[in-house]
Amino acid sequence: MSSRDTTTSAGHAFGQAPQSPGAPPMVVLPGRKLFAERAQRLYRLAERVPALGGYLHFMARVVEAQHRVLQQARPSLTDTADLAIAHDIPPLSVDGLWRDMSWPQDLDVLVADLDDDVPDTQREWFESLKAAAYEERAKIAAALLSGEALTAEATAMAPLVGAALQVAWTRQARTLTHAPGRPKEAVRALCPCCGAPPVASVIQIGMARSRVRYLHCGLCATEWYAERARCPQCGDSQTLDYITLEDEAGKRVLPVQAETCGHCSSYLKVAQREWEQGADPLADDLASLALDMMIADRELARRTFNPLLVLGSPA
Repeated sequence: MSSRDTTTSAGHAFGQAPQSPGAPPMVVLPGRKLFAERAQRLYRLAERVPALGGYLHFMARVVEAQHRVLQQARPSLTDTADLAIAHDIPPLSVDGLWRDMSWPQDLDVLVADLDDDVPDTQREWFESLKAAAYEERAKIAAALLSGEALTAEATAMAPLVGAALQVAWTRQARTLTHAPGRPKEAVRALCPCCGAPPVASVIQIGMARSRVRYLHCGLCATEWYAERARCPQCGDSQTLDYITLEDEAGKRVLPVQAETCGHCSSYLKVAQREWEQGADPLADDLASLALDMMIADRELARRTFNPLLVLGSPA
């Protein structure tokens, strides 16, 4: 991977757009087909990764439901967005807005949409989620957003709560009149739109963003520029290593790598669209759980946020 900075303005500072015409955008808001395209990617991955086929197929149904729920109108919460952006504050800050977001309504619609598709093995926790009061659901949402541990039962329910959170924040991000600036150095690994961590990074393709790396927000799906071969967490470029899933013949299994950093003892996955055009940061993260297992004994922290995937020991 190249370590050169793809920005072209001299003395480029975080939060400022590059001055050179034709330079890649620093921040990109989510597109309207995000969930629909992700669902199709998950269906294809379910066929390619038989060991996770049933799981990935159900997650594809969840993401399809997300696409439908996203189309429903909800009140806008972006009235003060321009003022927040002017002061380098994420306009959809998780800390400030999570109680005001539409995720409870979105969760109700998601649950109703998926009721006929839940496998028998998952029916018990699904019924618990259906019966859960707002207070119980809110505790799960707050724990997800803050990274707190969950009970075993809450862990089972968390992905659908996370799916509703994604819908709510993505909908609001799409209503912003313009994107915020690139995060400042101290918070380089946090989304400039909502302040959440990325689910993974992605090497983009296409005329405007060819071979440029972006971090992809796990909550609102905003993408922001990140240098290649530089740890997004600590900025180190000397201790990076890249791990790829390969089959017995040494052939690459998925277009995903784990970028590990020896300096801050963390890792972040990289979805390589240069290798495969349809690679999706979140979908390919779910399909590459074997990669997480490969590096589990290296004592590296997974510094990512995937609301559809809750890892770790229950509280």
